[in-house]
This record gives sequence, C-alpha cells and structure tokens, in this order.
Amino acid sequence: MKHILLGKHPSIKKIRELITMVSDTAFNVLILGETGTGKEVVARLLHYASSRRNKRFIKINCAALPLTLLESELFGYKKGAFTGADKSKPGKFELASDGVIFLDEIGDMPLVLQAKMLQVLQSGEFNRLGGTEDVKVNAWVIASTHHDLEKDMKVGLFREDLYYRLNIIKVEMPSLAERKKDIPLLTNHFINEHRRDLKIGDHFKLNGDLRKLFQLYHWPGNVRELSSTILRLMMGDDPEKLRFELLGNMKADGLTPPLKLFLDPSEEAGKGKKGSKEPDIPKSLKDLKRNAANYIEKKVILHALEMTGWNKRQTANILKVSYKTLFYKIDNLGIGREQA
Repeated sequence: MKHILLGKHPSIKKIRELITMVSDTAFNVLILGETGTGKEVVARLLHYASSRRNKRFIKINCAALPLTLLESELFGYKKGAFTGADKSKPGKFELASDGVIFLDEIGDMPLVLQAKMLQVLQSGEFNRLGGTEDVKVNAWVIASTHHDLEKDMKVGLFREDLYYRLNIIKVEMPSLAERKKDIPLLTNHFINEHRRDLKIGDHFKLNGDLRKLFQLYHWPGNVRELSSTILRLMMGDDPEKLRFELLGNMKADGLTPPLKLFLDPSEEAGKGKKGSKEPDIPKSLKDLKRNAANYIEKKVILHALEMTGWNKRQTANILKVSYKTLFYKIDNLGIGREQA
C-alpha cells in the first residue's frame, strides 16, 4: 500500500479514525486543505479501507480541464454529439460506478457544470453529452478543494445546494506548519521512500543545519514540498544553495529565522574555538532583519555572478539593478571571487 497517512499530531490521528469509521458508509466526503497537505492520500485510503477497494478509483482534476472537456470527461458523450465524436464514449462517472470517483479541486468547477453535478448527487442519474437516455450510476463521491467554499458561496462562485450535498462528511487537512513535530518522522519516511525509488544506498545523510531549518521553515507547499525538497537533495542539489533558497522564501513571506541560520559555515565553526571572538549579536529585531537581508542579498548576487561568469553587466540585468548599484553592493557586502 503506497499511500499512508503519517503523523502523530492529534489532527492526523483523528483523520485516521474517521477513515475507519466512514469507509463503508458511502456518504459523500469533502476533503478541505491547502495544496500539498495530502488530500488525495486520504481519498485513496478511504477507497482502500472500504468494501469497494477492488473496484475502480477514478480521479478527475476539475481545475485542469476547460468546461466543455470537463463535462464530456465526467459524463461521456454520444456519437455525433460534437465534431469529432465518431463514437460514443462513457464518462468517468460511469467508469467509477460501484467504485470511487475522486473530484479533485471541485472548487474550480464552473458554475454551469455544478448544476449537473448536483443532479447526479441527488438522483444518481445523468445524460451523456448529446444523449437523451438516463444513465444510472452508483459511485462513491469524494471531493477535495483548497478553496474556502463558504466564502465562494457568498460571492456566488459555488452553489450552496451542491456544497451541502458534498459536505456530508468533512475532513480538514492540517498544514505542515500546524504539525511541525511530525517533520522528523516525515523527513525520514521520504528519505527512505526516495532511496528505494532511486535505488541508491544509505549513504545519503541530511545534515544537522538543514534538519534544524526544516523545523523552522513554514512549508507553504506542505508535505508535497517537503518530499520534493528531500528528493532534490538526494538528486544532488547543493545543500548550501537550498538553505539559502529556503531562507529567501521565509524572508519573502515576512518571516525572520534565528540569526544562527544566517551565519556562514566559517563563522559557525569559529564559535567553538578557544580564544575566538564571539560574533556580535544584534540587540534588536531591526538588526536581525538587516543581517538576514544582507546575507540573502550577498548569496543572490554571488549566485548571479557565477551564472554569468562574473560578467557584471549581465549580472545587473539579471538582478534588474543598475550597473552602478551592483558595484556598490559588491563593495558594500565584501563580495569577491574567492567566495564563489
């Protein structure tokens, strides 16, 4: 079973209990949560835990298809329904009958199609595109979205009657930032999973600084971002450049990590030496922010200079600053080729 819901956070334990409790009810399920929190994992676990596990699990992404294509994908079409329809084709609802249909990102479904969706949920019947005969289905409907559907209803973007049809059983996925104590467990899981997929030995190690940063980082892409970040490292990404990238993301989102994460490795190493001078510790949040900004700016400029072979005019163009400004920053930040 590839799909597992890892975590010791109370919200994750509650979701696991809910899956066991409702897996054989066939009540419509609505899974809410930010992108990357594992909504599809929950949908597949519901399917696996149910008596429908040997029937089909059909997924359709409502955000990925335009209106006309989404309708034909969901409900199928009759021969001659439109140009190019040279034969009849069943839709996803028919294919999922007696199994599960997972409507991913249903919050992006066009309003005109929401009415037809409501009809299917109410009666279990619909017409194929261009057809007149009723098609009966018995699919378990599980839907998900990152939208706030209650807000969407207020502004007329989502039908209220459809919302209450879908929202029989609601599962709310927590963000990774809400369950940071699960990060070490998830990190080790993804290292082992990617190690198996890549068929590499156990030589990969995540250094201590990155593990600390993983605990402090806000993970806007949630569990999916954590998994892809670990994969990048295992595929050979420079850990130091990745650290800089994560710190830059934090600053861009208005967050300021502890000062020690902004120190160069040489500064960190010098702290423990006998007789070494302790680095100046900022006395205010203003000082901390300035040090953080200088660190990130220095790393960005160095990276751009490396990309251009230290061609300063090209570097200035990449960074969208004037040639004069770039020279000032190089001098002010003490940037030299020996740091590359």
